[in-house]
Formats: sequence, C-alpha cells, structure tokens
Amino acid sequence: MATAARHGTLMFKAKLRTKFLLSMVLVSASLTWVTLLVVRHRVRLRVREEISEGLRNSVVTFQTLQRQRETTLEQSAALLADLPSLKAVMTTEHPATIQDASGEFWRLIRSELFVLASRSGNLMALRTVTAGFTPSEAQDLLRRSLRNGESRDWWYGNGHLFEVFIQPIYFGSPAENTTLGVMAVGYEIDRRAAEDVSRVAASRVAVHYGNTLVVSTLSPAQEADLARRRELSTAAAEGGPEELQLGQERFLSTSVELAPGGSPAVTLSVLKSYDQATQFLESLNRWILAVGVAAVLAGTALVFLISTTFTRPLAHLVAGVHALEKGDFAYPLEARGQDEVSELTAAFDRMRHTLQQTQRDLLNSERLATIGRMASTISHDLRHPLTAILAYAEFLSEGNLDAIQRKDFYEEIRLAVNRMTEQIRSLLGFSKEGEALQPVYASTEEAIERAIQTVQARPEFRGIVFSFSHGDDCDAWFDQGKLDRVLHNLLLNACEAVPPDSGRISIDGRRTAQGFEIRVADNGAGIPEAIRENLFQPFISYGKENGIGLGLAVVQKIMQDHGSQVSVESTGPQGSVFKLILPLTMPTRKAVER
Repeated sequence: MATAARHGTLMFKAKLRTKFLLSMVLVSASLTWVTLLVVRHRVRLRVREEISEGLRNSVVTFQTLQRQRETTLEQSAALLADLPSLKAVMTTEHPATIQDASGEFWRLIRSELFVLASRSGNLMALRTVTAGFTPSEAQDLLRRSLRNGESRDWWYGNGHLFEVFIQPIYFGSPAENTTLGVMAVGYEIDRRAAEDVSRVAASRVAVHYGNTLVVSTLSPAQEADLARRRELSTAAAEGGPEELQLGQERFLSTSVELAPGGSPAVTLSVLKSYDQATQFLESLNRWILAVGVAAVLAGTALVFLISTTFTRPLAHLVAGVHALEKGDFAYPLEARGQDEVSELTAAFDRMRHTLQQTQRDLLNSERLATIGRMASTISHDLRHPLTAILAYAEFLSEGNLDAIQRKDFYEEIRLAVNRMTEQIRSLLGFSKEGEALQPVYASTEEAIERAIQTVQARPEFRGIVFSFSHGDDCDAWFDQGKLDRVLHNLLLNACEAVPPDSGRISIDGRRTAQGFEIRVADNGAGIPEAIRENLFQPFISYGKENGIGLGLAVVQKIMQDHGSQVSVESTGPQGSVFKLILPLTMPTRKAVER
C-alpha cells in the first residue's frame, strides 16, 4: 500500500511539475525565438537602409568628382585648341607632320587619349597610353561622334573605354566658323580608375558598356557571375538598390548612367557587400541564443524549485487520497502553514476521520442487521422441526401406541432432526472458518452418481426421472466431500423446481478448454425474476417451505475455493441450466487455503 501511495505521489509530481517545466521552457523558448526573429528582421532592415543610403551617397560623390574631372578636361581641351602652334601645325594638313607634332601637345594636356583629325574627320594623329586601341577604331569612333554632332562621347574599342571631349580647331576666331580640324581628348575608364572610384565610394564598382562588363573591382569569380547576369538582364540606370548573389556573397547594387540617353548605355554600378554588413548579426544571433538558453535553464531551475514548494504538499495529499482509495485511513498527513493547500489537507483529514467513523457505524449496523436476519431466518426455519419433534415426542409418551405407530412417530422425528442437521451443515459450509480444500485428481462420475442416488432416495423425489451422460474422461481436481455437497445442493434445488410427477433432470459431463464442465438441466418453471440478480447471495430463497437460502451461496463459495465458477447458463419457462467448471490442474495454494 505504501509502495502504491509513493507511486501515486511520483505520478502526481511528474504530471504537475512537468506542466510547470514545460510551460516555462515553451514560454522562454518562444520569447527567445520571437526576439531573435524580431531583432534579426529589424537589424536586416536597418542594415539594408544604411547600405542603400551609402550607395546613394557614393553615387552622388562619384557624380560630383566626375563633373569636376570633365569640366577640367573640357576647359583644357578648349585652351589647347586655341594655341597658335597647334593651328599652325593643322594648316599643313600633312599627316606625318601633324603626328610628329602631336606629341608635344599631348604632353601639355596630359590626357590618356589624344586625337587630331582634318576638318572632314580623317585621322591625322593618335596618341594613347593604352596598347591595343588602334587608329582604325579611333577613326570609326570619331566619325560616329562627328556624325551624331557629339561634343562629348564614349569610345569603346578592343576592351578599352574612354570618355572623350571633341573640340573643333578654328582658323582665327570661333565666330568666323572656319575650321582647320578636330581635336579629341579623353581619359580611360580602366582598373586604376575603377579602384579610385571604389576608394572614394567605399564600395565595389563595375562599369558596363551596353551589356559588356568593361572593368570592375570584384574578384574574378564574382566578376564572371556579374558578367553572366548582365548578359541575361541589364539593370536599369539609376534604379533602386537590387540584391545580387555573386559567388558566395550577397551585394546590394545601384546603377547610374554615365551617358544618359546614349546608345549603347554606359553604366556605373556601385555594389556594397550585404554579407559583410550583416556579419555582426550572426554574432548577435549567437549571443541572443545563448542568453535565451541561459534564461530557459535558469527559468527551469526556478520553476523546479517553486513547483517543488507547491507540489510537495499536493503530492502528499494525493498520496493520502490513493491510500484512502485502498482503505488505508491511517496514512500520515501534515497540514503546514495557512495557505489553501494546508486548509485542503486539513479538510481532507477531517473528512477521512468522519468517513472512517461513518464506515464503522455502517459496518456495525450492517453486522447487527445481518445477525438479526440470520437469527430470524434460522429461528423461523428451526421452529417447525422443533415443533414437530416436540409433538411427536408427546405422542410417543402415550402408552396406547402400537409398534407401527411408534415407528412412524420415530421416523417423523428422525426426518425433522435431519432437516435441522441439513440447515446447520449449510451454515457451516458457508462459514469462512470451514475446512480447507483437500483436492484430489479423480473421476467425477462416482460423485455425480452418488449425489443422484442420495437425492432420488428421498420419498418425495421418487417420481422424478434422472439421466446422466458423460465422455470417456471424467477426471478433474476437486475435494470429494465438498463436490458431493455442491452436487447435492444443485440436484436438491432442481428437484424442488420440477413437477413431482413429471420432473426430468439431466446431468451432462464433458471436458472443455476451460476445464471439466458439469451441466445440470431441469424442466421446471425457471428461476423467478425477483431473485435472478441475487441468486447466489446468502439467505435468498423463494417459495420453499424448509429453505434458508444458503444452498446456492454454499455452491458458489465451494467453487470459488476451487478456483472455478458456477453460473446459470439459461433459465425460463422450459427450465433452468446450471453449469459447473472444475479445474483440470491442481488448484493454487491460495484457492486451497482460502
């Protein structure tokens, strides 16, 4: 009982404490997760906003520097075109002379591209620091610019991109509009220029001529990814920031057209690494996660301590409830403190004592009522035989009786004594202090035939027909004396239930999987409805003059002692069938000693 109570206590602790702990873990984990998501989302938005603002500032800074550079170069070109020495050289209209003299003028302007051409646009001189940019490419690009009337243009040839300023060379005053030729000066957008822009913008840069990536400050793998991306879709100039995945790194990019309206478009893209900007976020996430785990552990420990304070008295109370369920009214309970749990424990303890006292009172009342019913039944049933014995004894005291009359009176007295003995035996058979079983493995055939002969020998049952059928194997485990008692009671009840002149009782014995089965069937009127539910209860009798209601109760007790059972298989107007099952194996020690 104590083990069961402790088990109940542990189950209670596990249930309530687990709820507390799970609640704490779920709440802490949920708060940590939500905080992590919110912080991550807000930080990402903030980083994205800062990167976008940085990209806009970088573009503005580049455009400012670009305008300053363009203005300086344009002014230098105008001054150079107005030099008399340059005009004098151009008047020769001799390509070799002009090519030789162009070196001096190129050093004066310090540009990366210097071109002199006739008034018709034929190339006379080409000076450049870039290898691979050929005179034929310069000739074609110059003619395109002159044809389009451009004073500022972008030239791209053989992988080189130049911003070029075209300045006419006038004979005399520009107002006279008499041209000697055309001068073009420019600078190249190369790796060095891209790195200068990258340092100023604190970002990576890339320059596209149409769909062609000219130069960038990206790594070779990233540059290849960007080139493939541009082949598929060219970003709109001056568009809002877009996210790009280049290699293993993410970037935010914005673009600006260096030659608005030009074709092909010359676009500068400024890229800032999104991964580098959010690198600290991973560290922040780890810190938040660590703090969340620490909070969960600390909260779990705190809830464990708090839940122990609450659940320990509740666990003792539940243990007391389980003990009371098992009938233990003495389980120790302690009501400490003035809280609700202590009040509940004290109330339960008072209720337990009240219940125990009430149970004792009920048991005493029931015991007295049972004794009264038993005494009333026994006195009523013994009164008739005693009255008959007294009457016949008085008759025997008369002296004018012959031998036959004395014999009849003696026989009546003997029958009355037998009935009293039978009733006393029934009481002793039902008592718990009866003899223990002495089972043997024997044939039931002799016991059944002996019971039939005993009942059939009574004069009032001689008109009843008995039949007995059985299989080849009738052996089972049983106490011979007590089995005789069971069979005698069942046959006696059957004889009292059938008509005395047309009654039929059949006994059938056979082996089954459950044990050796004995079926006793009669053609009586069946068991009355009023006693069917309580048929095997003691002192239950119906319509019998000499019955005390212990016959079937004794049968049930003896069968229970055997570890077997008795049952009513069927009952009705056509008769009743009682079924016994005897064990085929040795009854357990518990059943034998019961």
